Amino acid sequence: MKRAIVTGGAGFIGSHVVDALLGEGCAVTVVDDLSAGDERRVAEQAELRVLDITDLQGLAALAEEVKPSAIFHLAAQASVVASVENPGRDCEVNVQGTLNVVEVAGRHGAPVVFTSTGGALYGDDAPMPTAEDRIPAPLSPYGASKWAGEAYVKTWSLWSGVPHAVCRLGNVYGPRQNPHGEAGVVAIFSEHLYTGKAPKLFGHGKPTRDYVYVADVVRALLTASGKSGTFNIATGVETDVMTVWNELCAIAGSEVEPELADLRPGELQHSCLDGTLASRELGWRAEVPVSEGLAKTYEALVEEFHRAGQ
Repeated sequence: MKRAIVTGGAGFIGSHVVDALLGEGCAVTVVDDLSAGDERRVAEQAELRVLDITDLQGLAALAEEVKPSAIFHLAAQASVVASVENPGRDCEVNVQGTLNVVEVAGRHGAPVVFTSTGGALYGDDAPMPTAEDRIPAPLSPYGASKWAGEAYVKTWSLWSGVPHAVCRLGNVYGPRQNPHGEAGVVAIFSEHLYTGKAPKLFGHGKPTRDYVYVADVVRALLTASGKSGTFNIATGVETDVMTVWNELCAIAGSEVEPELADLRPGELQHSCLDGTLASRELGWRAEVPVSEGLAKTYEALVEEFHRAGQ
């Protein structure tokens, strides 16, 4: 890779991808509309272009200028609740936006790595851990739009002969994660512990997720560039929400009691992904155990909260 475009590069995972690419000597252009991203996350060595991926003309003009040798597509409408409230916008960003990215990539022969979802795609009835050959049964418009986006990525790869990869991510956590929103319970819990406020544990703390540390995810995405296929990027380990909360409480030395609540519409009870294919085809496996990752994340987020004057 000589020149890369990272859509959503001002976001949580995207900004870590940018840093990793810069570390490998790659010139990086970030495409982000800053609706959820933060320009302060973008390294100075990278170029930031404020652009919506639904703007095909703008995206095509940028790619013609940059002439990327790889594209990492992380920009998305990533909220399950928002997708239920406004499925049209969810579809516009996650389906039309993804189609725009692969169409532009095809003009330059640039392989795409598309970050999809694992849990929201497979549904509640999938066996645990879930392998990639499980037929998706999404419970939310968000899951449906990601599945549709995957279809365009695969179709354009077959049609063009350019190797595009789909990476279905587990629940990613780590430094820079935004605590203001529904996603990212580790960041949300960390902020509540920092401020001493009780969080709300939806599903009464019983839902399980496959928590994967952001550094492991970034390594997988860079490894997948130039490969064809669909890969689960996860640990294969189920951890319930209450366990995450209790571990963070222990790390923070806190005894705050959480509020328990029912699951919200479109949310899963359980999710755990089988990463065997990624191990076999990409030589990748998650290396950071949840206990270690939670400690690293809490320490980093507390520093971020302190710098922000919270």
